[in-house]
Amino acid sequence: AHVVANISASPVHIGKGREREEMLSVRARDNVCWIAFVNAVGGQDELVFDGHSLVIDQEGEIVARAPAFEEALLVVDVDPATAVGHRLRDARRRALARERTALPDPEVVDLGAAAAVPASNFKTSPEPVQPHPRRSQLEPSLSELEEIRRALELGLYDYVTKNGFSDVVLGVSGGIDSAVTAALAAEALGPARVHLVSMPSRYSSSETRDDARQIAESLGTPFLEIPIEPIVEAFGSALGDVFDGTEPGLAEENVQARARGVLLMALSNKFGWLLVATGNKSEYSVGYATLYGDMAGGFALLKDVYKTDVFRLARYLNEHAVREVIPFSTIERAPSAELRADQRDEDSLPPYEKLDVVLEAYVELDRSREELLRDGFDRETVERALGLIDRAEYKRRQAPPGVKLRPKAFGRDRRLPITNHWRA
Repeated sequence: AHVVANISASPVHIGKGREREEMLSVRARDNVCWIAFVNAVGGQDELVFDGHSLVIDQEGEIVARAPAFEEALLVVDVDPATAVGHRLRDARRRALARERTALPDPEVVDLGAAAAVPASNFKTSPEPVQPHPRRSQLEPSLSELEEIRRALELGLYDYVTKNGFSDVVLGVSGGIDSAVTAALAAEALGPARVHLVSMPSRYSSSETRDDARQIAESLGTPFLEIPIEPIVEAFGSALGDVFDGTEPGLAEENVQARARGVLLMALSNKFGWLLVATGNKSEYSVGYATLYGDMAGGFALLKDVYKTDVFRLARYLNEHAVREVIPFSTIERAPSAELRADQRDEDSLPPYEKLDVVLEAYVELDRSREELLRDGFDRETVERALGLIDRAEYKRRQAPPGVKLRPKAFGRDRRLPITNHWRA
């Protein structure tokens, strides 16, 4: 073969575009042939196909690179004779060619002429170019944060539109996760199709309430504020006799989260909006999320994004927009669920900077407890994190799908039994 066309549906994870380029360049050099890698574009459930199609010559040089995360018609003229000439300069390949001339020609199956697809069907259709000078059709490679942004937006857009939804709804608390989710959704779908709902309680600070409203104003999205205190009080009244004599705790906190879930699902049912959950991978890893509360929804956009990356992404979105899309106060404020007075995430969890490196090693790299301790990870953080991760499997089993960004995401990539009697 002088030219190999690789028609592919290769889903993306962070850095996979570079991995593919390296692998295909080696294959082209090894086989002394041109390779045209033609990849699908679009989202399907958790998977996002990023395009990033390539044309590579027989020396492994990338001649053309199509854009990532968008459809394009890339036309490249190749000269197979360059591969033939390169082979003939290799004595080993000359001998192989002589052997093959004695073989009968392979049977050729005529599949008929396929109908051509008009170039107007594609978003871009560059003019055909000669392969020299090289690199004239090389789309730039994306930074890690831009790759994450594009994957999340394409994954959400296709999940919404291909499943027949017009709009989405999500709760905004004034916190970093809901702010980033709202910004990505507005960019992917357009602000008019994204409905933001603030649901303050007695524990919601004036700062977070102001930030929730400011995010909607900054993005230009519809905004609702529905206080949950009357609903929480009604639950408290209904449960008062049963809870009498007990100390307030997790049950009362989760009633608030579930009241918000009920309101958001009511809006989803009434108006046909897809509810987008706003939890991140760090929270899902350790179970720092409420079933039927903030985990409610049809799609969890940040499901494969660690909390530390959520902060990086928030700053990047502001840089990308060249304005303060996400309020600076939201980015700088210590994370809190605001389900009790003066609550902070770090009251219940190790600091995210320490937690996320343990989560990545244990969840994605399959490092054992003993290996983590041997590698120098903090013992207290390891013991605490691993216990939380293992106990939270039943929650993750009930979480909505979300965009896969890493080689090992929760769901199809990491399936563990909930029941482990030896751990009890």
